[in-house]
Amino acid sequence: EKKMLTALRVAKQGAAPLARSFSTTIPSAKNFKFDLTTPYESHKIDTPSLKVSATGEELIKYFEDMYMIRKFETAADRLYKSRKIRGFLHLYNGQEAIAVGIEAAITKKDHIITAYRDHGYAFTRGDTPHRILAELLGKRTGCSEGKGGSMHMYSSANRFWGGNGIVGAQCPIGAGIAFASKYRGDKEVCLALYGDGAANQGQLFEAFNMAALWRLPVIFVCENNKYGMGTSINRAAATPNFFSRGDFVPGLRIDGMDVLSVKNGVKFAADYSRENGPIVLEMVTYRYVGHSMSDPGTTYRTREEIDRIRASSDPIEGARKRIIDNKIETVEELAVREKRITAIVDEALAQAEADPFPDPTTDLWKDVYAEDTFIRGTDLHSSHYPA
Repeated sequence: EKKMLTALRVAKQGAAPLARSFSTTIPSAKNFKFDLTTPYESHKIDTPSLKVSATGEELIKYFEDMYMIRKFETAADRLYKSRKIRGFLHLYNGQEAIAVGIEAAITKKDHIITAYRDHGYAFTRGDTPHRILAELLGKRTGCSEGKGGSMHMYSSANRFWGGNGIVGAQCPIGAGIAFASKYRGDKEVCLALYGDGAANQGQLFEAFNMAALWRLPVIFVCENNKYGMGTSINRAAATPNFFSRGDFVPGLRIDGMDVLSVKNGVKFAADYSRENGPIVLEMVTYRYVGHSMSDPGTTYRTREEIDRIRASSDPIEGARKRIIDNKIETVEELAVREKRITAIVDEALAQAEADPFPDPTTDLWKDVYAEDTFIRGTDLHSSHYPA
C-alpha cells in the first residue's frame, strides 16, 4: 500500500513515468528470445531478423506503458462524453504498440513529431498522465499550459515537437529537424509520423525528395490503421503499399500490433538512417475507436471486424501472453499492476479536474512572441502592453 501511494505521489508531481514501478515484485533481468510471427516486407533494403530478445523487465515495462496509454485514453473518452473536453479528440486505442515500441528503439536525444493522435507519444516521450489529462481539459497545468488541447501537445525538453493539426504538415518539419541534426553533426534521428490518410499529400513527397537529396537522418512513419477518417485505404490509395511510396527512399513494412516487432524494426531503421539518410516505415495497425469522437467508427466497418481484430491482435494482450507464457509474472501479478495503473490514472484525472484554467488576463498573451511586446486585441483598450 505504501508503494502504491508513493507511485501516485510521483505521478502527481510530474516525475518521468518511465522510471516508475507498479508492483512489489521485481521483473526478471533474464533475456528471453522470441521468433516474430509476421515477417517484415522491404523496399530497396534488407529486412531485419525475425529473431528478437527482451528481458523480463523490458517486457513488463512495455506492458505497463501500453496499458497506461489505454487507460488514460479511456478516461479521455469519458471526459469528452461528459462535455468536459471540447473540440476535437482523436484516441489511440489499439495503436499503443507503435508509440511504445518506437520509444524503446531510440534514445532521449532523438526527436519525434506526429499528427493529432498524439497523446501516447506525449507519454512515451516523458510526460505524465496528469499533465496530458490537464491539457485535454484546457488547464494551466497541462503539457501545453492548456493552450494546445488534444491536437497540440508539445515538449521541447522531451524533444517531442507535437501534435500537429494540419494533415501531413509535420513531415516537412520533421525533415527540417533532421536537417538541423545533420548540420550539427550530432547523429540524432527524427521520426516524422503520419497516418494513411495523409499518405497522398504532396508535401510528403516533397519532404521525401529533399531528405533523399541531403541524406537527412529522418524516419518517415506511416501509421496505417486501415481507414483515413471513414475511408478505407483500398478506396483512397492506388496502392496500399505505403512503405514503398518513397520510390528512391528505402522502406519497411512492420507489424504495428506487436511491440517487439516495432522495436526491432525501428532500431534497424534508426541505425540505417543515422548513417545513410531517410527511410519510410509502414506500421500496419488498427484503431478500435472512430477517427475522432464525432465518428462512431461503425458506419464504414462492422462491429464484427473490430471485435475480430481486437480478439486476435490486441497489442496489450499479446504482451500479456508473452509475459505469462514465459513465466515472468502470473495473471494475478499483472492484475495488481493493472489495478495500480488504474489508480494512478484516477488520481491524475481528479487532480487535473481540480486544477485551474489559464488566467485570461495574463496567460492569454504569453507564448505569442519570444519577447514581451505589444499585442493588439479587438480594440486598443483590450490590447496587451508590455510591462
